Amino acid sequence: MTHLQEVTTEQQWKHILEESKQKPVLMFKHSTTCPISAAAYDEFTSLQTDLPKYFLKVRESRPVSNMIEADLGITHQSPQIFIVQSGKSVWTTSHRNITEAAIEKAISESTNE
Repeated sequence: MTHLQEVTTEQQWKHILEESKQKPVLMFKHSTTCPISAAAYDEFTSLQTDLPKYFLKVRESRPVSNMIEADLGITHQSPQIFIVQSGKSVWTTSHRNITEAAIEKAISESTNE
């Protein structure tokens, strides 16, 4: 199982984009004030996968959140999750659609993992 790491800087995000060129990564945008986000965070953190797992607290790291939106070309929502592969989002969903089962299915359908 992969370690869960918080992303707080733009430099970390750029490193994750580069990492995704070698192996797909999971990126979760989390609102620490939203109960829907709290439930989605629980689903994300309970997921068992070999993919690297990253999360971002949207309010606390707004510039990084904005950079993710710009780099991936996907309108911001929170909670929101992405599978990033080769520097691009190959799958995303948000809000109540973030479930362990949905993420597992997306990993098997969107990646070679």
